[in-house]
Amino acid sequence: QDQLMESGGGSVQAGGSLRLSCAASGDIYTSNCMAWFRQVPGKGREGVGYITSVGTIRYDSSVQGRFTITKDKSKKTLYLQMNSLKLEDTAIYYCAAHDKAVCRRRQDLFNTWGQGTQVTVAS
Repeated sequence: QDQLMESGGGSVQAGGSLRLSCAASGDIYTSNCMAWFRQVPGKGREGVGYITSVGTIRYDSSVQGRFTITKDKSKKTLYLQMNSLKLEDTAIYYCAAHDKAVCRRRQDLFNTWGQGTQVTVAS
């Protein structure tokens, strides 16, 4: 069964770093598109960035230069390295995957989601 499970969330001071992990089971790791989204209460999910099966990576402009998406094939794990964290990065972070040809930061494209992990950035 295809599943995604995030870990690594927590509380950190502004300017600090966290690394989120997303462990994949089943064949989902080989999906064409894997992505990170985030959501704050009262708002929709925002696409943070994605990575394709051939290694193309794109980020939202709000995290460009601060966040890095990587994959470890041997561990079937997707990572989100978050540096220089800001108060506005506080959110629940989700990983997601789909196997469609087009990879975009659009949540409607994704059919497999993790349960989310909370990231809180404090001043």
